[in-house]
This record gives sequence, C-alpha cells and structure tokens, in this order.
Amino acid sequence: MDIETRYNQALDYLYSFVDYSLKHSSELAKADFNLNRMFALMESLGNPQMKYPIIHVAGTKGKGSTSALCAAGLQAAGYKTGLYTSPHLEDFVERIRINGEPISHEQMVELVEEIKPYVAKIEMLTTFEITTALAFMAFARYGATAAVFEVGLGGRLDATNIVTPRVSVITSLSYDHTAVLGNTLALIAGEKAGIIKPGVPVVSSPQKAEALEVLQRVAKEKDSDITLVGRDVEFERVGSSLEGQRLRIQNMECRIPLLGVHQVENAATAYAALKASGIPITDEQIKLGFSQVQWRARFEVVRNEPPVIFDSAHNQDSFEKLRETLDEYFPDKKVYLIFGASEDKNIPGMFAELKPKIQKIIITRADHPRALSVEQISGLADQAGAEWEAVVPVKDALRRALELSANDGSIVLSAGSMFVTAEVMREFSSLRGG
Repeated sequence: MDIETRYNQALDYLYSFVDYSLKHSSELAKADFNLNRMFALMESLGNPQMKYPIIHVAGTKGKGSTSALCAAGLQAAGYKTGLYTSPHLEDFVERIRINGEPISHEQMVELVEEIKPYVAKIEMLTTFEITTALAFMAFARYGATAAVFEVGLGGRLDATNIVTPRVSVITSLSYDHTAVLGNTLALIAGEKAGIIKPGVPVVSSPQKAEALEVLQRVAKEKDSDITLVGRDVEFERVGSSLEGQRLRIQNMECRIPLLGVHQVENAATAYAALKASGIPITDEQIKLGFSQVQWRARFEVVRNEPPVIFDSAHNQDSFEKLRETLDEYFPDKKVYLIFGASEDKNIPGMFAELKPKIQKIIITRADHPRALSVEQISGLADQAGAEWEAVVPVKDALRRALELSANDGSIVLSAGSMFVTAEVMREFSSLRGG
C-alpha cells in the first residue's frame, strides 16, 4: 500500500474519534473536558512531553503568531525546535512541525500506528487529544531540544495543559468561544489563566484591566512571577512597509516580516517569553529568528496589484486590527471581502469594524459542519447595510472576487473563517499553477 493511502487511513482513524472542532457550539458547551484521559495516555506512552523544555502559549488572538516567533527564535539559537499549532491550513501535518517543516506523511503514519494500542485502552479520547499526544511523541522521537505548544481552546482544560512548561504565555484576550469559555473577559481570562503552573513564570501581552486583574491574581496564587509586556518590557515600532516592520524591544532593534501593529506586540511577547523561559538564547539569536519567521494567512499579501490578501481574523477584535492594518498599508483602497464564518462568531461586530473598507462582501461557505449558511450571513450583511452577493463553493467565490477586482483595482481579501481562507489559498495557488 502506498504512503498516501496509508496517510489518509491514519487521518480517517484520527477523525473517527470525537472532533470538537467540527461540533456545534451547543454540543461544545456540554462537552466533558477534563485532563484525566490525557494524563493517562501520556503516562502509558512514557511521558515524552517531559523530554524537552516547552513554551506554552494561550490567548484569544496572537497565540499562533507568538508561538511561531518563539519557535523561530529557538531555531535560530540552534535548538531543534518543535512547534504544535492548530488548526492546519492545507495539510494536517502542518500542526506538528520541526524546525519549521511539517513532519512527513510517513512519520505521521508510523506515529499513528504506534499510538493505536495505547488509545484503545482509554475511553472517550478525542481527535485533538490524540493529535496532541502525537505531537509530544514526534518531538521526543525526532530529537527536538525545545518545543512551543499553542493551546487549542481555552487553557485550563485544553489537552496541551498537562505540561510543566518553562514559561506560560497569555496573548491578547478578547471575546471568542463564549459558549464554552464564558461571556465576560474575567471568565475568559480565568480559563486562559488555567495554564499557569506553580512557580513557573508567566508572560502576558497587554490586556484590558478586567482580564489583567484575573491573570495577576492567579499568578500570585501560584507564586508565579508575571511579566506584563508594555509595562515590564517596553516596545515600539520604528518603521513599516509591505516588506515588513522594524521595531525596538527593550534595547534590541529587530525586523519582522509579519504586518500590522498587533504583530509588533506579538513579537514583544515572544521576546519576553524567550527571555523568561530560562532557555539559553541571546538577543542576536532572537533577532535572527524573528527576521526569518513564517506564519501564513496573517495579513499575507500574496499579490500586490491588484492586491490579494489572506487573513485569519475571525472575531470582532481581530477585524478591528485587520481594518487598522488595511488603513495603514492601503488607505485608499476598498475590499472585496470573501467571507464565511462559524456559527459561534459575532458576525455583526465583524462587519461593523470592516464596513468603511468594504466594496462588497462575497458570501460563501466552507466545507465544514460548523459553517453558517450563506442565507444566515446574508441576512446579517443586510442588517449591516453592506452590499453583498452569495457565491458557493469557495473556489467560485475567489474567481468572482478576482473578476470584480480586475475591473476596479480593489483588494481581494479572505477573512472571517480559517476554513474559508484555507480553501481560498488552495484555489489561488492552483490558479497560479503553484
């Protein structure tokens, strides 16, 4: 049997378990999240997560970028660096990377075959729990000397939260997954603060007062020193263009290819995390790593004229940052927004933030069970007073947006759903012959 067939069988196996990323928010709210299954599974596997130092990253927005920046810094410092993130954009193995490269399909197949008998002995394991265990195994098996783990959902009961990291990192907190995490910033912060471990240092991005109060209280209860970026770690942007941004963190000047003011904050958070981790690393190594970081679909400009941009914004707060970034780099251009969203999102809030930039919304639907219908989204677009048209499937929505853009030079922007943006990226690549 060829490796691709075996790889697809391995994915079928993983998806045969409960996958909460595919569940409706009402089911998610009733889910039996606890860490007992995960502790039992890792114990049976010999606790591979204890074989290398870990940086653990939670947050509502910026946790993926911050994780990627931390991993890039560690790699530049000579560490064989594991990076675990979710969801993936194009291929499942993107979730488990070593030195920036996804593990191979063959390696994934081997790991899945190895874990099966252990999984069989523990009831009610989920797809995400098993995938997280595979990442812990992969990094131990293939010689990682440091790793960065991004939390999947929340923090306190997330499958990654069985680690004792070198540093716990909490990026910008805002409203998302409220059915599960709570409908106030204090409740959300309480769930995220669940990754804080006794005596382990904490690094936080700048936070609203309501969230910060919770993080500081939990850190004090756990006897953990907390570093607040913007207060204890100073940073400023010193220059910006479509090629990247220059910034100063403490006394270090560096460059990042990621665009948007929020990415400067993420870089400062990653810098503070690397320093607080106790993993030996110099400013020069961090500087080199930051300059080389790659993190797709974060205001990713893939064509300049007319512009085509892929973004992962999927809540009101991130749409506000998206509009600010558009205003900075393309002040005079409107956008054709290719938009789909999951059911638990504040879509009116997203439309309200971006409305000044919208020429037309191209409403579509990803091939995903939690995706809202175009009818539901179009009703919300009407309420927002935005012009729209519905085009399904996603590949046709991209073609329509490109056609409209060719006439007036407006930006083609995909945002609102990682799943829609992933499909847009695949289709755009195939149109270019990539």
